Amino acid sequence: MPQLASQQHCATAKHHPTQNLLLDALSTDVQQRLFPHLELVEMSLGKVLYEPGDVMRYVYFPTDCIVSLLYVMENGASAEISVVGYEGLIGVALFMGGESTTSRALVQSAGFAYRLLGQRMKDEFGRHGELLHLMLRYSQALITQMAQTAVCNRHHSIDQQLCRWLLLSLDRLKDNHLVMTQELIANMLGVRREGVTEAAGRLQRQGVIDYSRGHIIVTNRPKLEQLSCECYEVVKAETDRLLPLKQHEHTCKKPVLPN
Repeated sequence: MPQLASQQHCATAKHHPTQNLLLDALSTDVQQRLFPHLELVEMSLGKVLYEPGDVMRYVYFPTDCIVSLLYVMENGASAEISVVGYEGLIGVALFMGGESTTSRALVQSAGFAYRLLGQRMKDEFGRHGELLHLMLRYSQALITQMAQTAVCNRHHSIDQQLCRWLLLSLDRLKDNHLVMTQELIANMLGVRREGVTEAAGRLQRQGVIDYSRGHIIVTNRPKLEQLSCECYEVVKAETDRLLPLKQHEHTCKKPVLPN
């Protein structure tokens, strides 16, 4: 029984708020005010956190999952406008003056996140301290990603868009393995599934990826970066400039906070 209890503790201890880089960047004082109110939630693949027009009650801080923000048209068509992982949060609109959102938040890669009641986030934001400045810098980085995504979707080929998307996803994962169907990728990019199939096939023939039954393994990242358009580097450079944060680490050293 003691051995089982130890295994269970390690299984939960691997989750900690500081695995999210925004939470990790906060001072101890701010962490002590926020961390007791964080709730660890599982983010399953395909889970929708909110739809356009929903009133937002929480902000989410991913630790090892990836969430896509998509704009949804009246006819149901959609396209990804940004991707968020352990470097950011979901729910910017809540503390930027809005209580609802115009986008859909969809879990693209399963994992976990910490959620916080929106009012507590706004209370801390209203202190006009370090959280406010950090969130404004993050919002600027997110706006850059949205703008560059729009430019990329308009001016670059599906092959280049897929490379950009794969690189942004890889930067938010702990390995080079993505679980993603071609249909879901097509919905993210706002293109036909056949186009994604052809583009993925070309990358596979060049030895850049290995794709099989919804599993994508990037086998040659330097080549992937070479084939991508400049949009990836623009987004990465701006994020690194605005958010000089620590490198992401997955560890089982810190105890999990009680939910």
